[in-house]
Amino acid sequence: MKKILLFTVRGLLILFLVLAIIICLFSFSPIYTFSTPAPFSGPDIYNPYSSLDTSARWLRANFHTHTRVDNILNECPEYPDVVYNDYKKLGYDILTFSNHNQLTVHPCDSTLQVNVYEHGYSIFKFHKLVFNPGRMILYDHILPLFVSQKQWQYDYLGRNADFLVMNHPDRTLHTTRRSMQLLTGYRFMEADAGASTELRHWDEALSAGHYSHCLINDDCHDSGNHRKIARRCNWIQAPSARYEDFKPVLLEGCFYSMRIPDFGDGDWEVKYSENANLPRIINIGLRADTTFISLSAPARIEAWGQDHTLLASTQGSQMEYVMAPGDNYVHYTAYFDNGVVLYSNAFARYDAQKTATPYVESPHSVNYFLTVLFNLALLCIIWCCIRLIGRAFTYKELKS
Repeated sequence: MKKILLFTVRGLLILFLVLAIIICLFSFSPIYTFSTPAPFSGPDIYNPYSSLDTSARWLRANFHTHTRVDNILNECPEYPDVVYNDYKKLGYDILTFSNHNQLTVHPCDSTLQVNVYEHGYSIFKFHKLVFNPGRMILYDHILPLFVSQKQWQYDYLGRNADFLVMNHPDRTLHTTRRSMQLLTGYRFMEADAGASTELRHWDEALSAGHYSHCLINDDCHDSGNHRKIARRCNWIQAPSARYEDFKPVLLEGCFYSMRIPDFGDGDWEVKYSENANLPRIINIGLRADTTFISLSAPARIEAWGQDHTLLASTQGSQMEYVMAPGDNYVHYTAYFDNGVVLYSNAFARYDAQKTATPYVESPHSVNYFLTVLFNLALLCIIWCCIRLIGRAFTYKELKS
């Protein structure tokens, strides 16, 4: 009995040491000195809806979708053609397939191909959508405890892609206020990805002067499950569903996002019917320093601003909010009686003479002393673990 216990303890110890080595091998990173966050400022107000055409049709889009793939690891039971048809039935015009660390070919129309994948397999679920990558990057930090590790990933991935999306911060472990205040390099955030509709993490980033658009998606892993499909979407004014047509509109911000109830609770006919008659934005924009929004149905409309502050609210189908000199940004949320929640992108202060948009990558420099110290510490841990594993096997041989 004693020998069995010792054998079990030794095996668990070796397993722990091997895991520690693997985590350390996938933890190497520079350590950065970040600039002090500063709120948006400037004489101008950025209007993401400056190109809005109130007579044009909005296209419905989901940019984060999983499908069955032909390898060992599968997160979805349906192949791309089935998933695509399921979304088309629910009124979606644009669907991109973002399987983990793998590019997926469009199943029906090559002109609608969008090269995008979800990067990351970390324990904390720190994931990113990488659009139009120059090459596939598989390296990831298994345990990204430090903001510098996360920032390095945005920097490294961003150099090989058109743009990045910060995926589901509400469901990412160890998402802290400090990390949201420091991280930069992403152009979009899946700000509504949990139970809350407050968009707190998005506001934490916006309040620190990190501009991004609110792009929320299903992150669907089973299109045949009524609870998983058509729960979130984006409405974009693009000429077509082709990547080259919707990409500039996305980057400008001329779209809005929406959370949708599971209409019918399993009755697909009800789900189809309700999804075909969703409320929408009629008009949204900026006149001088006054932001405005007009909806197709009455709702409780809220204007949110700096430090996650509720600036104003009203009940009705339209609202205006005058941005005072102290208002760094404002965005709208609308709650409809049928459970639909609508989110606008943010109007933010900036200097149009210096930048085209409020989006800037905040400077961060490598702290070489801490970088060497951190990576040497990882090497020391790896060396110690290897020595301990060797001793464990030597001890086993001696005892035998």
